[in-house]
Amino acid sequence: MLDISFISNDGSLTNSVELTEDFYLWLAKSKFSQIGKSVRRKIQIDGEEDNLSVVQLSKGNSKKLKEFFRDEVVRESEAVITKLGDSPSKEEYQAGTYRLRKLHELLKCVENENYQYLQRI
Repeated sequence: MLDISFISNDGSLTNSVELTEDFYLWLAKSKFSQIGKSVRRKIQIDGEEDNLSVVQLSKGNSKKLKEFFRDEVVRESEAVITKLGDSPSKEEYQAGTYRLRKLHELLKCVENENYQYLQRI
């Protein structure tokens, strides 16, 4: 599993979204990887100062990320509806909605104004 982490300005609030390698690779090849520029910043997390490579969630970067994730949620929703049909099994449902659930989780983090940085690990 790979992570994308969201970090508050003072490092007191963090959230890591775990992703499968396939999903992470898809994100890396998408427009997601072109939004914002990673820079090294000293951030204190859990009392320890770390020099992390992060993307600042400025208004511009945040807006672009929100648009990207919203567009992908719409695309993935259409794919899920088509793929799953009327009565999928629990396993089919979980496998078929993985990307959609992760896109929603990432979108919620970007929309949370408490997070100031995104770290692509």
